Amino acid sequence: MIPKRVTLITLGVADLVAAKAFYARLGWTPKQEAEGVAFFQLNGMALALFGRDDLATDQGRAGVTLGTGAITLAQNFATVAEVDAAFDAALSAGATPLKRPVTADWGGYSGYWADPDGHVWEVAMNPFWPLDDDGGLTLP
Repeated sequence: MIPKRVTLITLGVADLVAAKAFYARLGWTPKQEAEGVAFFQLNGMALALFGRDDLATDQGRAGVTLGTGAITLAQNFATVAEVDAAFDAALSAGATPLKRPVTADWGGYSGYWADPDGHVWEVAMNPFWPLDDDGGLTLP
């Protein structure tokens, strides 16, 4: 049986230096770095930034053009004000606004932005999903 967990999310980026600079403007600092990759410690998992061509090669698909935008990474917050603050902070760091946060049909509040490589992030407040003190989510 495969455990139900994600321990690392890797984003393929066009320019590792520029991508690291963007995430630094969000206040994120790499915890570890190796040739062509940077690792950020998140709450219970890690995020890696990896050059797209090198990532394709590492996946055993050298020469394949990797795309972006087909998945959404999400951050949930406890309040609408926290969502708005996170969205504004991302834009100040250089993110592209996709959808300003609004009240959603499902009863929450959410919006979307994209990092410079087109990776989509959602910022949301879901009143049906309480967060732990450290921001962790356990589905009710």
